[in-house]
Amino acid sequence: MRMAAIGLAHPHVLSMARYLNLAGAEMVAYVPEPGWIGDVFAKQFPDADARTEQAAILEDDTIALVLGAGIPDERAGIGIDVMRHGKDYVSDKPGFTEPEQLQLARRVQAETSRRFVVWFSERFDSRATSRAGELVRAGAIGRVIQTLGLGPHRLGAPTREPWFFQRARYGGILTDLASHQMDQFLHFTGTDAPTVVAARVANRAHPEYPGLQDFGEAMLETEGASGYTRVDWFTPDGLASWGDGRLLLIGTEGQIEVRKNVDLAGREGGDHLFLVDRGGTRHIDCSQDPLPFAGLLLDDVRRRTETAVTQEHCFLASDLALRAQAAAEANT
Repeated sequence: MRMAAIGLAHPHVLSMARYLNLAGAEMVAYVPEPGWIGDVFAKQFPDADARTEQAAILEDDTIALVLGAGIPDERAGIGIDVMRHGKDYVSDKPGFTEPEQLQLARRVQAETSRRFVVWFSERFDSRATSRAGELVRAGAIGRVIQTLGLGPHRLGAPTREPWFFQRARYGGILTDLASHQMDQFLHFTGTDAPTVVAARVANRAHPEYPGLQDFGEAMLETEGASGYTRVDWFTPDGLASWGDGRLLLIGTEGQIEVRKNVDLAGREGGDHLFLVDRGGTRHIDCSQDPLPFAGLLLDDVRRRTETAVTQEHCFLASDLALRAQAAAEANT
């Protein structure tokens, strides 16, 4: 399968492209952009054609899949153009920064029958989170009745581009960072009817960046289950990771905790899973587990199936994040 990239503003595009390449897709073209991400991408795929015009990629009938991590407010427009040209699109999160973008993407997707996939890397790229999904499906902790998702990040302000601090461009902290937790709430509870109970965003400690929201939280609910998420830009420089991402699943017969990036108890590396059930407590090292998402996605593109992630799930998780953001800003 031939793929191309449009949008190199966020380093997530490097891992997305690498995983799809390892799964069998060939990177044949990209729109070059200045900066270190573009330089790394060019070295990662030296045989790909650096086409200067987006139209050259869109009009190439041999390219089936386009991926990208452009500035967040530009991603939906690119994806809509990709679908209108008969190709499938894979976007870094967030795929949408405004509800109107999502509404238009829904309409174009229905008209074209192409895919607009949002790559929720905190699940798709996390071996421990993938294992948690397998355990939940197997009934290891009964029915999930609550999810707790924490997504702290390191700010690294001097390394950020100007758009990073502009609310209209990144969409707000819940639209952006918390889209991962929205995805996980839907995935682990199995709901298709989530509601936002309460939400809050704030700039707690960075008045020099008035457009930055450095803290956000939301309470979610569906029939038989609830969820809480907290995201922030306060990871200390002393932590050996960009963030101590955590997922706690409370079930009717047990609990799972995922420490995605670091174990503060001292075990090295990431992808730690802790399972507590009637039989006791176990630590499961998931660092060697496979990551099936990219391979499944390529199969879906070929066969027009939805085994990696459904289209409705991508849209619903994005909608939930946008609703939480709107509720939070209405209360600010």
